[in-house]
This record gives sequence, C-alpha cells and structure tokens, in this order.
Amino acid sequence: MGTFFSDPGWLCLTVTALLGGTILCKLKTSPGQVGRKVVCLVGLWGGAYLISLSLFWGLVLFSLLYFVMYTYFSGQELLPVDQKAVLITGCDSGFGYGLARYLDELGFTVFAGVLDEQGSGAEELRRTCSKHLSVFQLNITNTQEIKEAYRKVKEKVQNKGLWAVINNAGVLGFPTDGELIPMTEYKRCMAVNFFGAVEVTKEFLPLLRKSKGRLVNISSMAGGVPMQKMAAYGSSKAALIMFSSILRQELSKWGVKVSVIQPGGFRTNISGTSQMWEKLERTVLDNLSPEVQADYGQDYILSERSFLRLMKTSSDPDISPVLLDVRHAISAQSPFAFYAPGKLSYPWLCFASFSPTGIFDYLSRKIYTYSKKMPRVLSTSNWEDEAM
Repeated sequence: MGTFFSDPGWLCLTVTALLGGTILCKLKTSPGQVGRKVVCLVGLWGGAYLISLSLFWGLVLFSLLYFVMYTYFSGQELLPVDQKAVLITGCDSGFGYGLARYLDELGFTVFAGVLDEQGSGAEELRRTCSKHLSVFQLNITNTQEIKEAYRKVKEKVQNKGLWAVINNAGVLGFPTDGELIPMTEYKRCMAVNFFGAVEVTKEFLPLLRKSKGRLVNISSMAGGVPMQKMAAYGSSKAALIMFSSILRQELSKWGVKVSVIQPGGFRTNISGTSQMWEKLERTVLDNLSPEVQADYGQDYILSERSFLRLMKTSSDPDISPVLLDVRHAISAQSPFAFYAPGKLSYPWLCFASFSPTGIFDYLSRKIYTYSKKMPRVLSTSNWEDEAM
C-alpha cells in the first residue's frame, strides 16, 4: 500500500485521469478504433509506474507522453461534412450499399457506382436516399465505364471538387486449396480487387489532388493474415495494401491522405449464391489435370462448400464498425493509415505480423478447421509407404 500511494504512484494516477479524460472527450466526435488505443495508453501509464520511476523522471515521461498523445488525438476531430463529394465503387450490396446510404444520411454528396444500374441494389438506393446521391454504371474492370464515370463526376462537382474515393468493389472467387484454384479465378480476383481499384484511383487522382482529399481502399484481414483457401483473394488484397501504402507516402506531398480498411468476417453477398458455387465447382473440376483430380478426389473438392457455409453462418451481420471506420478515414483531420474493424481482425493482424511462423501456422491449423475431409491420396492408409 505504501508503495502504491508514493509520490510516483499519485503522479501516475493523476496524469492517467487527466489524459484519459481528455481522450474520452475526443472520442465523442471520433468514431472508429480510437478506443482501442486508449486501452494501450492506460497500459503505458501502469507500465511506467511498475518500473518504479523516480518522481522527476516520472514527471518528465508523463509530461512528454501527455503532450504527444494530446497532439495526436487532437487530429482525430471530424471535419464538417458540408456536402463533400464522395465516390464509392461496388454499391450494389454489402459494404458499398451500406456506405452509400450511411454517408448520404450524414449529408455527403454520394456518387454510387454499381455493377448493374438496373439491379435491385441500385433501385433501392434511388428509392430510399436523398437527391444528393447519384447512382451510375461502373464496372471497374471496364476502362470506358471508368472514364465515363470520371466525366460525370467532374461535370457534377465542378469547382466544388471530389473529396474522397472509396474503392470497395471486390470478388471472393471460389475458396479452395491454392493448387486447385483455376488461373481464371486468380486473374479475376486480381482484375477486380487490385487492377480495378488501381485504375479507378489513377483516373480520379487529379480531382483528389485538387481537393487535397482522401483515398480509402477496402482490403481485407485476409490481405495481412495468411488464410487457407484464400490464395487468390488474399493475394489480391495484399497487393492492394502495398499499393495503398506506397501511395500514402507519394501523395502526402499533395495533401492527399490514404487509408486502408481491413475488415474481419462480416456478412455480405461477396460469398455468392448456391448457383454461383455450383458454377465455380464445375470450373475447378474442368480445369484440373487427371493427376491432380485423382490425388485430391472429387469428394474433397465438393466438400469445400462447408467453408462457404461457415462464412455465412459465423460472420457478423452488423457492418456498422466498417461504416464508422470509413467515416473516420474520410472525415478525421488526421485519419489512420490502417483500420481493422471486426472482433478478431486487429488481434489476428498483429499476431500474424509478430508471432514466430511455426506458432502462427500451428494455431491457424487448430483454429481454422473447416472440414475433416482430406484429399483422397492422403486419406489412404498406405500413402506414407508409397511416398517413401
């Protein structure tokens, strides 16, 4: 008791209370993941006390950290909306659809690009949103549609400028072992998830540079965490993260801020329908050599549907964490470079980055067991003898 209530102890408690109160006030106007960092800060104060700093050095350290953190969190205040113009791709459903409605409600001028402007998602946006939301055709793998979208947006914003581009459109492909995924699926994932986002970005950057606005790319936790069955999807999302990180540095001289969103498991339509699964299964089987198909077996390949069913049942239907993080990325004075909405996204990204490879692989196998089904050859009792 005497040690805890010594002068350094009281100093820690006082500074923690002051800093915590200051940051919590900032949090009222700063959605997103700022709250997680408050917990880290409290840990810093406690750690500083545990190493028994002297009163003088404790005062110096706390004063310095207080100044740094106050300056840092001051940049998290949200800028006024003022009908700022925002372009969002992939608004037919999922995150894009939710973002279009959410940002429209907040007062942004929203340009909602959709794959099918006659589809149900596009019609619902027209019916439910304000006059400040425009829906237009935008297949991000079609150069002509991207250029036409640029022309329309530039014509509408005129001198007002375009404040933000949110590259959201994406595809999952058929999740299965990397050896089994057809090259057409690798190319499709790269075409939409990476090259499409790059082309949209390059086309609209002149408007973003003029407004000193924001570029927000929706990647995935799978872009930073190696996940079985996700070779095509994860690789394309990892490429998008690296592209964004390089642009973040290059565009800083123009005043453009770049953020990456890496969501965890949320329930959207990206996994597709049963009809799409059947089509992709046939594509996988049709593109396998007889040797590979014999080694894996058709039963193993068809059992991969269990992964897609797991995605639908275990994912979170509440996408509001993603919406809040995107809002913070386009509205905060100093947005974060990376956001990881989702219950386990942030811990898994940290674990994948800092843990030894052997430990990560072991725990990954234990936790992400989608099916007990093994490839046909591996399930035979004499496989090891044949391999020898």
